[in-house]
Amino acid sequence: MRRAEVRQRLRELIDGRRPGAVLPSERSLSEQFGVSRPTLRAAMAELAHDGLLVREHGRGTFTASPTTVRSLEPVQVRDEAVPPGDPTWLSRVVEFQRCAAGARLGQRMEVSPGTEVVRAVRVRLVEDRPMAIERILLPAVLVPGMTSDDLASGSLYELLRMRYEVVAEEAVQTTEPTVTDSLEAELLGVPEFAPALLFERTTRDVTGRVVEYSRSLYRGDRYRITTRLRFGGTSG
Repeated sequence: MRRAEVRQRLRELIDGRRPGAVLPSERSLSEQFGVSRPTLRAAMAELAHDGLLVREHGRGTFTASPTTVRSLEPVQVRDEAVPPGDPTWLSRVVEFQRCAAGARLGQRMEVSPGTEVVRAVRVRLVEDRPMAIERILLPAVLVPGMTSDDLASGSLYELLRMRYEVVAEEAVQTTEPTVTDSLEAELLGVPEFAPALLFERTTRDVTGRVVEYSRSLYRGDRYRITTRLRFGGTSG
């Protein structure tokens, strides 16, 4: 069984459980699916990267639970809704495929589970050094003919606007602290469990449809966010 098939079987398993539910052990799942543990772990890691699973050392693997979110005032952004910063950014695409959205990602992207999406993973580079890992999901119908080469340089939103006439209008983005797993550490060139920032973003176009869902992991030792706050007389 290929990793993509294992990932789909895991998605079906996740969809049948409530948020925060524990999954069977790796041994049990590998026997159930008839695959090796390395193949199973790789598929589970991809679903964890997509925000569908949470893996806790010594406790097990759980379906993702909602987190507490505090909203801030909307801000005007440049061409990208999160980083970059001032230096020139390039990308190394490490994964590019088309697949079904599945139930949970389909819900986040407001499409049916069987809807085809483009899933891309790219490492963002600044001065030839890895800064971030971006995991991007796009409705495939909006980007016909897109290839991995299209994501190797330049702005995703500029590409969407200029080639596909898809104009990003607004995004809801959350940021939370995290640490790198072994695969992320290898891609970023940092130790395992190094501090990092996780950005999760849902982007809509001028018609209100979801045109992008992404989860981006930025190195905690190389990326910093500065926010200007203004307080009024009734600030809490």
